[in-house]
Amino acid sequence: MFNIVKDLKPSARGELEITDVNNAYIERGEMTADKITGWWGDAGENIDFYLKACNWCPRLGRIRIRSDLFTPLRYD
Repeated sequence: MFNIVKDLKPSARGELEITDVNNAYIERGEMTADKITGWWGDAGENIDFYLKACNWCPRLGRIRIRSDLFTPLRYD
């Protein structure tokens, strides 16, 4: 992936896009995929989605989060 990313140009949003990486793998004939079963969350969009994923996963019994590894955010 790093060989691909080094040649990418930022998008109109000013960011490198994972879609461009995926398209490069497709162009090379190296793209593979697997079907994901069960629950998953896209935590890459913003902090709110990340926090939702962190809260949902333990409730669903998929993972256990060690509370000593992070400090909960406070909204004052």
